Amino acid sequence: MKYVGNIDLAKEYLRRGFEYQMEGNMDEARINFKLSIRYNPTAEAHSHLAWIYSIKGNYEEAINECFAAIELDRTYGNPYNDIGIYLTNLEREEEAVEWFKKAIIAPNYTSRHISYFHLGTIYRKKGMWKKSKEMLKQALRLNSDYPAARKEYYSLLALYN
Repeated sequence: MKYVGNIDLAKEYLRRGFEYQMEGNMDEARINFKLSIRYNPTAEAHSHLAWIYSIKGNYEEAINECFAAIELDRTYGNPYNDIGIYLTNLEREEEAVEWFKKAIIAPNYTSRHISYFHLGTIYRKKGMWKKSKEMLKQALRLNSDYPAARKEYYSLLALYN
């Protein structure tokens, strides 16, 4: 793909893509994210495009977009977490664990609680209850209003009784 180099236009397409994504119009979102990337590739645009592919079940394509995002900005945590989710959906949880761990330590990531939550659920499935409890506790420390983590945590505690 040839890059045109217009940051303002890239930002506008990214904004539009996000709006279409929120409206549920994934085809228009995909087109706008691709245009954003064409005018100025960013980790955010690649990550959003990856999410669009994942909705359609194209996990390998989604993972490739995440790799492109990481190549542009290794500090951006979203694509690491998203790769973990896509690998989990592909039933490749062993591989997913490492990606969730990378998301947790990424400097530019505001949703660490999500990665801790996913690690907690994987560890629980593997019968590693203590480790699962630690991850879920950390998710709740970071976001006490995270209902999925709260549910999983108390469900795990019930197994101890």
